[in-house]
Amino acid sequence: MAISAAYENSASISTTEYSLPNVSTGLTPITVDGIYQAFIDLGAMVAGDQYVIQLKEKVTSAGTQRLVEEWIVTGAQSKPCFVIPSMILLHGWDITMKRLLGADRTIGWSIRSVA
Repeated sequence: MAISAAYENSASISTTEYSLPNVSTGLTPITVDGIYQAFIDLGAMVAGDQYVIQLKEKVTSAGTQRLVEEWIVTGAQSKPCFVIPSMILLHGWDITMKRLLGADRTIGWSIRSVA
């Protein structure tokens, strides 16, 4: 099985929910099936910053996209590389990020897939 960086980029994350694979605030579900794992660089965070990272997916192809997992990260990170566990994603998924407190920071990410 080949492993690749299916989606990677960076952006200034603010208080508007931001889709990492779409590289925008447009929240269009991704329908490319696969096993995905996200690596997010939180090295720019400082004391007083707080961000939420969410993984969303549809249970069925005709279903509604729902929250699967949510992580809230606060302050300067002692381990700045945040890793989301590998997930089998299929019907309409997204990984989003939004600032809750502090200042906008430029965050980089790589969403890797096994195909």
